[in-house]
Amino acid sequence: MKLTIEDLKNKNLILFECISGSKAYNLDTEKSDTDIRGMFYLPKELYYGLEYQAQVSNTSNDIVYYEIGRFFELLLKNNPACLEILATPDEFILYKSPLLKELNYKNFITDEVKNTFIGYALSQIKKAKGLNKKFLNPMAKKRRNVLDFCFIVNDGKNILLNNWLEEKNYKEKFCGLSKIPHAKDLYSVFYNEKLNYNGIIKDENSNDIHLSEIPKNEIPICYLIFNKDEYSSYCKQYKEYWDWMKLRNEDRYTTNIDHGKDYDSKNMMHTIRLLRVAKELLLTGDLNVKRTMDRDELLRIKNGKYSYDEVLKISEDLQSEIRKLPKNIHSINDNYETNEKFLINLRTKLYE
Repeated sequence: MKLTIEDLKNKNLILFECISGSKAYNLDTEKSDTDIRGMFYLPKELYYGLEYQAQVSNTSNDIVYYEIGRFFELLLKNNPACLEILATPDEFILYKSPLLKELNYKNFITDEVKNTFIGYALSQIKKAKGLNKKFLNPMAKKRRNVLDFCFIVNDGKNILLNNWLEEKNYKEKFCGLSKIPHAKDLYSVFYNEKLNYNGIIKDENSNDIHLSEIPKNEIPICYLIFNKDEYSSYCKQYKEYWDWMKLRNEDRYTTNIDHGKDYDSKNMMHTIRLLRVAKELLLTGDLNVKRTMDRDELLRIKNGKYSYDEVLKISEDLQSEIRKLPKNIHSINDNYETNEKFLINLRTKLYE
């Protein structure tokens, strides 16, 4: 049995719930979505059963709840997202169980926070400029099929199958293929309008080529290469892109197209935000989720007012400053047992 968000609410399984994302960061606009994050616990029969459920979310991941065991596991690894959830300002907390009164993000912070926050910041940079960034690489609505990844080898040249068929005035349905032993994705091609060959594919929705029974005396007219790996990669990218198109944030998409800087400015804004949060945390011990002093600059980055190189330079300087900060935070060995005991006691009370 997989729990849903409705199950969590109806069965009173939620322990903590807050508004997260841009609204909690004080970086929202009129069109910003409302992100919800929280923590829940599995009913006793599910926790002791065979299928542990670590997370419950909606399809767009605007609403995400972590099971307490998974949440503590991430906190002990200094996961920035989970630390920020616990550090959420009171004004954005929707519900907090009395059992969590003593739970504080400061009890989990270690010097590892340097690596985790920098790591998350670097992942945002990768997302912002990555070659697979979807808004920079639109895909045609019409899906390509197997034939678009087949090439004819003839006279030492590779010719796209469809071009070869048109050039020869051949029909695909009269083609026959046979596998060449010990040669990956390489086939002999036969053509005969009087024989019942199977053609190259069964239909437009086929995900592989179609072999035929070839008479012994038939002679191949050429050879065919099916670039199966490239086709599989394309299918994956096509699905991911059009799934993203259904769920994308239109305001964010429009902003990135309008500023024309060839990077996702929201990702780069989060890069700088994460690094500044980490620097403040290491210097003061406080994790400031709500941005006040640097709010205007972060919004300028989000709106594409800086070039990619300018934001990258800010990021590199912050990373250098953070790495030079002394190790002034207690070791994880000092708090692991304490936090584990808190979790055990919490689950014991819940199941009583």
